[in-house]
Amino acid sequence: MTTPQNQAAWLKTAGAKLEVAEAPLPKAGPGELVVRNSAVAINPLDCHMQDLGVFVQQWPTIFGCDVAGTVYEVGQGVERFNAGDRVVGHTINLVSGRLQDGANALFTVVPADKAAILPDSISFTDGVVVPFALEAAVCALSLKEPGVALPGVSTPALALPYPSLEDPVPSLGKTLVVYGGSASTGAMVTQVATAAGIHVLSIVGASNFDLSKRCGAAQVFDHKDPSVVDKVIEAVRASGNEFVGIFDAVSTEATTPHDLAILAALGGGHLVCTHPPPPNVPKNVKAGMIFAVNDIATPIWKNFVTPALQSGKLKCLPPPTVVGKGLDKIQEALKKSAAGVSGTKLVVEL
Repeated sequence: MTTPQNQAAWLKTAGAKLEVAEAPLPKAGPGELVVRNSAVAINPLDCHMQDLGVFVQQWPTIFGCDVAGTVYEVGQGVERFNAGDRVVGHTINLVSGRLQDGANALFTVVPADKAAILPDSISFTDGVVVPFALEAAVCALSLKEPGVALPGVSTPALALPYPSLEDPVPSLGKTLVVYGGSASTGAMVTQVATAAGIHVLSIVGASNFDLSKRCGAAQVFDHKDPSVVDKVIEAVRASGNEFVGIFDAVSTEATTPHDLAILAALGGGHLVCTHPPPPNVPKNVKAGMIFAVNDIATPIWKNFVTPALQSGKLKCLPPPTVVGKGLDKIQEALKKSAAGVSGTKLVVEL
C-alpha cells in the first residue's frame, strides 16, 4: 500500500499568514490515533495563536483543536477504535506543542481518550463543531479543585456532575446563567449543563433565541435589552433553585459588568470566563478562566459522546458554516472568525 503524503497549514511566526506545505506523516504512539481529517473547525483561540503566538512552543507550528475524519492508524493499547472508524477528536497541540498534534493538517494525532465514534448519520462537517467546545464545557462545569489556566489565573471549580444519557434528567435544583449562549462554548455548556439536570438561563442576541432553546435553555434573554440584568436576576429567583453562577462565553468589558451586577444581586457565586476574569472581584465571587484540556473529560469521551449524538441528547450546535475545501481555506476561515461570527461555527472541509 502506498504511504500517503501529509500536508499542513504551517504558521511560521506570530502574525504571519498560514502556508500550506508538506508535513511528516505522524505515527500513533501508545494510547493515540492518527486521524485522516475530513473536516476541521475554527475557534477564537486559533486566532489568538496565529496573531500573538500564545501557547506556541516551537516554530514553525501547526495548530488547531477540532478534527473529524477516519482513523488511519491505532496506537498500542487502544481498544475502542479500529482503522476506518469515523471519529471526532480534540487535539492537544495547545499543551503538547508537538506538530503532529495540530488539527490543521491532512493527518493528525489525537489521544484516544479525547475521541469518540461519529455516528454514520452525522456528517464530518457537522460533527467537527463538537470536540473543543465539549471539553471546554466539561472543564467549565465539572472540575472539583481549582487549577492553573494562566500564571496567576485559576481555573473554575464548580464540581457539577457529568451530563447524563437519561431522558428526562432528574433536576439538580441548581440554576446557571450562560452569557453568550449562541457561541460555540456557550451552546455546548448549555447542552452539557442541561444534560446534567441544571436549569439554564441564556443571554443571547434576539436572532439566536431558537438556537439557545435547542441547546436546552429554559429561558432566553436579549443581551441588547436595557433591562436584561434585572430580568435575569428575577428569573433566577423565580426558578426557586440554588444559583450556581455565570458562564460567560464572551468575557469582555461589555459583558463582565453585567456578570458582576447579577452576582452582586444574588449573593455571589461562580464566574467562569473564556478570557482572564476581571480583577478585584468581590470575595463572594469565585472567578476563573477555563483551560480546555483536562483528563476530567475522559469519561465523557468514552461513555457519553457517541450514544448522546445517536440519541440527540448531544447536538452538533451551533451549526457549521463551511468556508471551503482544502487546507488553503483555513486562513480564510481564521480571517472570518476574527471579524466575528454569531450562531455558527466556521468549518473547513479537507
